[in-house]
Amino acid sequence: MLLDGARAPGAKILVSGGSRCNVTNTTVTDRDFWGGKPSIIRRVLRAFPVEDTVAFFGEIGVSLHEEAGGKLFPDTNRARDVLAALLRETDRAGAMLLAGHRVIDVVRAPPGSPGGGLRIVTDRGEMTAAQVVLATGGQALPKSGSDGAGFAIAKHLGHTIVPATPALAPLLLDAADAMHAAVSGVSHDAELAVWIDGAVSIRVTGSLLWTHFGVSGPVALNASRHWLRGRLEGRTVAMTISFRPGARFDDADADWQRRAAANPKASVQATLASMVPASVAAALLRQLSLDGAATLAHFPRDARRTLSRALVESPLPVTGSRGYTFAEATAGGVALDEIDAGTMASHRCPGLTCVGEVLDVDGRIGGFNFQWAWSSGFVAGRALAAG
Repeated sequence: MLLDGARAPGAKILVSGGSRCNVTNTTVTDRDFWGGKPSIIRRVLRAFPVEDTVAFFGEIGVSLHEEAGGKLFPDTNRARDVLAALLRETDRAGAMLLAGHRVIDVVRAPPGSPGGGLRIVTDRGEMTAAQVVLATGGQALPKSGSDGAGFAIAKHLGHTIVPATPALAPLLLDAADAMHAAVSGVSHDAELAVWIDGAVSIRVTGSLLWTHFGVSGPVALNASRHWLRGRLEGRTVAMTISFRPGARFDDADADWQRRAAANPKASVQATLASMVPASVAAALLRQLSLDGAATLAHFPRDARRTLSRALVESPLPVTGSRGYTFAEATAGGVALDEIDAGTMASHRCPGLTCVGEVLDVDGRIGGFNFQWAWSSGFVAGRALAAG
């Protein structure tokens, strides 16, 4: 029996991947995830790898195709086709889906209770069961039903909950100290570095989208959890942006000198616009108070070095994220070492199994969180079916 608090199940599937549903990725390993223990994540993923996911969806009528970054989407490009196929398979397998039945709590039933050792309290009454699978998600997109209630249930049953933050969330920038408003809607490749206590903790690369509130796009979404986790831990956190991914100051400065030697009459702004979108070039020069009309031959050394530094390490004044309402995943959750990696069964509560995003596992953007859901769900289902 499947209990879903939403009257129309599958809201997250319907909105994922721009309503096309990024089912998985061509290559998924434990290195694509954060949180938890890599060894446990690796074992679960290997039990139901990408090849099995593709085969399963093919069997239920959803063929997939590959797009940039290894993302796999349904050939129809419609998330509703993925949901419809899963609902059909649920019915074919003989499971009963009770939509609009919100679970309020799960508690241990008194010894000898008929039906099993766990009592499920819903807004429509109570029932008991020998086995309960907690597949509530985290806190991302709370309107879909994943509002953190699963964390409270797991905690009541004895689990440690790693404090949660949004993951894959757009970032807010200080309106008084950033150039995002001038380039809203513009995207380009970038590298973001998250600094924790004065040292680079992680660098992520990908497409960045400037918005009216700050930054979004894959690279900002991937970086968000690291900034937010650092802030949650009370650390000193900062973020910088490189407009030249992979390059460092010496690389950028040498590149300007080569360009000046090759084309001394070119303007600074035109040359910069060959590296980044023209609007971004103009905004960056304004922010640095540099003369974009100057020719490369007459671009002062100090100004050149200032621009070179900004191109590879400009402060990005992050003030926060857009929160769970706009986040695509949750970081934190049920501590992974309290779960049996071979069955997803709880070490703390007999009869309880935890899968998916309720666990302290979150993947980068690109279909990885869905693959974790499929893999952990398969491991749990196989173990429960075996008795």
